[in-house]
Amino acid sequence: MRRILRDYAWVSLNAADLAGRLDFRDVFGRDGPVHIEIGAGKGTFLLSQARRDSQANFLGIEWARKYYRYAVDRIGRWGLGNVRIIRTDAASFIAGHVADESVDCFHIYFPDPWPKKRHHKRRFVSPANTEQLLRCLKIGGQVRIATDHDEYFQVMQGVIAAFGDRLEEIDFAPTADAGPEELTGTNYERKYIKDKREIYTIAVRKV
Repeated sequence: MRRILRDYAWVSLNAADLAGRLDFRDVFGRDGPVHIEIGAGKGTFLLSQARRDSQANFLGIEWARKYYRYAVDRIGRWGLGNVRIIRTDAASFIAGHVADESVDCFHIYFPDPWPKKRHHKRRFVSPANTEQLLRCLKIGGQVRIATDHDEYFQVMQGVIAAFGDRLEEIDFAPTADAGPEELTGTNYERKYIKDKREIYTIAVRKV
């Protein structure tokens, strides 16, 4: 039987209702470290991390409607109060609605590599978007990135290096539910490990 996906109003944010910069205390109804996942997919990372770290607040951004609906249903069924999800364009949302120095960590796991050259401008990891991430990060806040795409990874390294006066590289520690051979514990990583693809990671901290 096909799973019926339910909407949970307390989990999902409506992009059309937003105006100006968010106060995450209002979004989550409490204070706490704020983690934003760009490209939340079906919510595997959000679910595992939110269960392990109940003191932190997690916001997932996902554009694909089918994955967004699945993630909302999944988080809602677990009754996790420290997770919110929004269906919107990540770059526009961050630029328009995330306040200065309000985020503790951005998680960017297996973003669409847009491999065709004419589509490279759609890639999320870019100088303009990295500038926005820096604006939003608290001092000491992190950006954690994982990809299986070698060419995109090289581009990512170049983008990060250009901000070397404000970002320092740190070790990429495995996430809470990462398995023995895993770093992020996401569905994509597990698929790529089975396919024997190499996984590339970057972790940096705002100084």
